[in-house]
Amino acid sequence: MTNGAIAAKGLRKSYGDKVVLDGIDLTVPAGTVFSLLGPNGAGKTTAVKILSTLITADAGDLHVGGHDLTADPQAVRAAIGVTGQFSAVDGLITGEENMLLMADLHHLSRREGRRTAAELLERFDLTEAARKPASTYSGGMKRRLDIAMTLVGSPRIIFLDEPTTGLDPRSRHNMWQIIRELVTGGVTVFLTTQYLEEADQLADRIAVLNDGRIAAEGTAEELKRLIPGGHVRLRFSDPSVYQEAASTLRGTRDDDSLTLQIPSDGTQRELRAVLDHLDSAGIEADELTVHTPDLDDVFFALTGGTDQQRSQPTLPSQPKESVR
Repeated sequence: MTNGAIAAKGLRKSYGDKVVLDGIDLTVPAGTVFSLLGPNGAGKTTAVKILSTLITADAGDLHVGGHDLTADPQAVRAAIGVTGQFSAVDGLITGEENMLLMADLHHLSRREGRRTAAELLERFDLTEAARKPASTYSGGMKRRLDIAMTLVGSPRIIFLDEPTTGLDPRSRHNMWQIIRELVTGGVTVFLTTQYLEEADQLADRIAVLNDGRIAAEGTAEELKRLIPGGHVRLRFSDPSVYQEAASTLRGTRDDDSLTLQIPSDGTQRELRAVLDHLDSAGIEADELTVHTPDLDDVFFALTGGTDQQRSQPTLPSQPKESVR
């Protein structure tokens, strides 16, 4: 159970009669981004708090950074960094003073603390604002400072609990670039988010948490293929060619726009079959586009209600090749 930067088996947590985590299993390989999605109250933050030693689990075999969470929580704390939903930045002091405070908490020498603070402030483009009160920072600057403070102890595993909540689109994209750079440097990132595009952009693997259980897990492309609705859309400019195509291909017609919608899971095999069929019939479409469900569709399908959950699809044992 020690494979991966984070490994959890049978993780359970209840508060009174309320079961928050109902025996979930997770494995996060080192140097990757793992994203935990779920609606409010699904248990995302509880999972982060347990794996980062802030609260204890009721049950589960849990390892973080190769250390047993129950037997050696101090070793786990030495290996991780945590950025929560709400900024840990102290607005009454400057950005530099926030950094030096973290250096003191990590028992760095005065010289090492100042060097580390200066390097991180420069890395996160905060040098000019370093001696200004943090209360004057924008939301994006505070978030950058928050993550810079998390990195003072050089953690190899970072928990980011909804790190871009409340940020404008530019600040959010800047944060994505910071996360990508961390992973390129070998850091493992455990990310919770309610922005599905964020998980799609960043995560190597995604798990959807609902009612305390993992509803589905896989890459973004694997999860999208769980949901029906993918299709190839063919558009024609010549009505006669459109009619010929409609008579030879099974699909949904739109006679006004001269388009055909052919059900497809988006794989190369199915796309090639459509193209071969058109070629053999001597038909040429003016436009061909491939449409696949997005993570919004996945999220709503997997968290949409009890009856829907009972009929959830399962991931294929061998991931199919995708067309992007």
